[in-house]
Amino acid sequence: MNMVRTFSLLLLTALVAACAKKPQPPASEPAQATQPSPAAQAAAMDANVSEFGIGEYSAVALKDGEIRIANDGKTFGIGHSPEEVANLLRAAGVPTNELVLGLQPLFVKAGDKGLLFDTGAGRNMGESGGRLVASMQQAKIDPASVTDIFVSHAHGDHVGGLVDASGALAFPNATIHMSAAEWDFLKGMDDKAAANVGITNHAALIAAVTPKIAAFAPGSEILPGSVKAVEIRGHTPGHSGYLITSTSGKDSLLYIGDAAHHYIVSVQQPDWTVNFDTDAPTAQASRRELIARSATTGQRIYAVHFPFPGLGKFEQRGDGFVWVAER
Repeated sequence: MNMVRTFSLLLLTALVAACAKKPQPPASEPAQATQPSPAAQAAAMDANVSEFGIGEYSAVALKDGEIRIANDGKTFGIGHSPEEVANLLRAAGVPTNELVLGLQPLFVKAGDKGLLFDTGAGRNMGESGGRLVASMQQAKIDPASVTDIFVSHAHGDHVGGLVDASGALAFPNATIHMSAAEWDFLKGMDDKAAANVGITNHAALIAAVTPKIAAFAPGSEILPGSVKAVEIRGHTPGHSGYLITSTSGKDSLLYIGDAAHHYIVSVQQPDWTVNFDTDAPTAQASRRELIARSATTGQRIYAVHFPFPGLGKFEQRGDGFVWVAER
């Protein structure tokens, strides 16, 4: 099974779940509206919103959803048995039957600018995603305050939130930054190719975002002193990470996009093939180099698919590496 078929199956699973009817209470026992307790509200907030700092900047991890992938040898560890993958998961004390990927775009308030890194799935994954705007509301972030959006790559779980259910821009005041190669990749898709990477509303998406696109070359300084593109090759034709640097220059955060998908398998076995990667050998080399370099420098990392909130560092342990979450 190749990458596009994997995306199609994930999308189909999500849509089936979204369309399933929820059980209704019996007529003799009408549902009662209840107000969640303050503790319950706080717990819900913690589950969807996580605030932290990047030097002088305030940042918020915003949960959009999660993706569950069976440990069946078709997505992670291609060429390795599910039991080999299970051994890694088992050693970390997590279930071995599936791999759970987080999905959390990042918002950064940098002076008078509101920066959003990726936009989640929107309506592309049914109930598995599309909670970004609700999380923003919990965090008291007005979508109109987003001035700049930084897209790592053109897969449905990263660009779906650019538009709302009607096909209108979800963040109407924002410039949309995307590498030139990735923009060419996105707008060059036909509907079938778009659906295969999890984009269900391709025509409406392209029509809405075209006037807002600011394409850049690899490694560009997009917002001087604040945001620099970091080319991370292999996942898609123009995949990009972003280095966010505080005003003082003393603090930084590297948003890695889909350079690494799973906090155990991708980190401990970066050379294992992931079916989502367009050019697997190049992606493996990029992943291995990024993890090793970041572990050496102590670079703080934001991983959009790691367990929420996706904040931490890579550390060397023996001959390999591990993910150390910050919270």
